Amino acid sequence: MNDVLLEVDSVTKSFGDIVALSGVSAEFRAGEVVGLVGGNGAGKTTLLRLLCGLYRPTSGSAKGFIEGQSVDIYKMRDVVGVVPEATGLYARLTAWENIQYHSRLNGIPDEVAWTRTERFAKLLDFDSDLHRPTRGFSRGMRQKTALLRALSHGPKILLLDEPTGGLDVTSARMVRSLVRRLGDEGGTVIYSTHNLAEAQQVCDRIVIIHNGTVRADGAPEDLMTETNCENLEEAYVAFTGDVARTNSPVEDEGRIARAWRRLLTKRGGSSE
Repeated sequence: MNDVLLEVDSVTKSFGDIVALSGVSAEFRAGEVVGLVGGNGAGKTTLLRLLCGLYRPTSGSAKGFIEGQSVDIYKMRDVVGVVPEATGLYARLTAWENIQYHSRLNGIPDEVAWTRTERFAKLLDFDSDLHRPTRGFSRGMRQKTALLRALSHGPKILLLDEPTGGLDVTSARMVRSLVRRLGDEGGTVIYSTHNLAEAQQVCDRIVIIHNGTVRADGAPEDLMTETNCENLEEAYVAFTGDVARTNSPVEDEGRIARAWRRLLTKRGGSSE
């Protein structure tokens, strides 16, 4: 089994009266691409911010592991790269200057950061844009810059918050391809998305988060097998009882009922 790098145990995170996460437990191991799947407001971003040490749990524990030794998760920040949903670039700087500034803060020599940046920029078809000011960049170009910035210091773990949200088809494909390549090369990626098809395509393992709780955790094919569903969307409905209102209420009710019957039958329960 791959080494555990990050772990949350019975974590609850509250903001006043609002409970964003409740009793969440999960492990994230080296060499995995893990999808955090859930709707808007499910708790995905809150969990990512806990994993990078930006938030502290209200209760429960969040910790990292360095060479097998447990440490406060805050001490993992040097080995974690983060791509937030808001890229936060300095508009007057070029893409490379934004990346260089970040890598210098992490103590990385410019030549090392440039070598890494150039390699990944070529995979994103972005190398010709590295010396352009980011003012006026498209959403896709800003996202690529943020991704290169997160990779510039050679992190062991990459945290991505909706990395393809709002991107055109070509840019989204490039980002997914890079993430999959990082996973194939032994990298560890935690990938937040509400796009089930994307998660199934990119991720080795999926953690379904719904209303601040973990409803399922496993490989996509295992989740479909457990619920006896033909696709990940139906498995998601079975685990959460949630469904987008793309059909009539009667059609949605029927889909939910069918998914629940599959799950209950698989677990030996009753649908009454």
